[in-house]
Amino acid sequence: METDFPLRKIIHVDMDAFYASVEELDNPDLKGKAVAVGGSEIRGVVSAANYEARKFGVYSAMSGVLAKKKCPHLVFVRPRFDRYKEISKKIRAIFFEYTDLVEPLSLDEAYLDVTTNKKGNPSATLIAQEIRQRIFDEVGLAASAGISINKFIAKVASDFNKPNGQKTVNPEEVLSFLEDLEIRKFYGVGKVTAEKMYRLGIFTGKDLKAKSLEYLEDIFGKSGAYYYHVVRGVHNSAVKSHRTPKSVGAERTFSENLSSEIFMLERLEHIAEELERRLKKSKLAGKTITLKIKYSDFTLNTRSKTLPYFVADKALIFETAKGLLYQEKLQNSVRLLGISLANLNTEKKKTPTKEESVSVQLKFDF
Repeated sequence: METDFPLRKIIHVDMDAFYASVEELDNPDLKGKAVAVGGSEIRGVVSAANYEARKFGVYSAMSGVLAKKKCPHLVFVRPRFDRYKEISKKIRAIFFEYTDLVEPLSLDEAYLDVTTNKKGNPSATLIAQEIRQRIFDEVGLAASAGISINKFIAKVASDFNKPNGQKTVNPEEVLSFLEDLEIRKFYGVGKVTAEKMYRLGIFTGKDLKAKSLEYLEDIFGKSGAYYYHVVRGVHNSAVKSHRTPKSVGAERTFSENLSSEIFMLERLEHIAEELERRLKKSKLAGKTITLKIKYSDFTLNTRSKTLPYFVADKALIFETAKGLLYQEKLQNSVRLLGISLANLNTEKKKTPTKEESVSVQLKFDF
């Protein structure tokens, strides 16, 4: 590998079963039990599950009904997002003691660029160990971490020794690590894409690396270039301390399925009002409005419309969403409605850059 840009020392910190772990922290009676955070087994969807529940095949986004079938002794706990945000702030405060280059991905994970850090510690591995220990000592929760030369590899590595572990992929190990990696473990390769790759005989990074750029772009479109480069260790995305949102949305899951469009319009108006509040708080506006409909059988349908001007007003958002609702006949009763706004006024046109080739200096202390 040859590189024209400076090597970075990136840590990806990922809290272990964060929501469920916070519930166990606040309620020790839950320890040792299979716990799911979310709605009940009657109506809800699992937002998060602890490791005891995962042993039975319970995962996030699974319906409460299915989760209960897989794990009859599963304990459901209502989510407390204010509490999760409170804990997340404490964890981030620890991150900022080491570097100002912190990029949160969600409440429970973040990238840290510690190439140059406030502690003057040249070892990203030791910094990750110290951060994880401090989170445990000061907050009472376990975290895992991945450490490497870029965000992609750090993110993949953080999953290797979960829970409560970490993995470092040193510069000289990058190529072999990626070649041996199962394709389904590549960040950005979902279940559908993995199945498609399997059909093409791509099972590992080595198989992916054998494919040309032209071949991958022909099969996967724009994503083809991403796959081509990351398997070669090329992922030059910097850690951004202030991430620009690509969309803003609001949604509601209903206690009872809705079959009347009149009732849906009433709910959509409340959702549009919430979306307006979020947009004003963030000083954002957008052109593309998307209506999200989840039916009672969990089938998902989205309908979008792009306006010639930026909007952030509840009335305009609601009228557009209303038109999208009537655009097609509903297939079933509805359990969830959502509205999101994309094509925001924060987005800038990117100037194309020349293709970067990377090289790694083997003498780089991790």
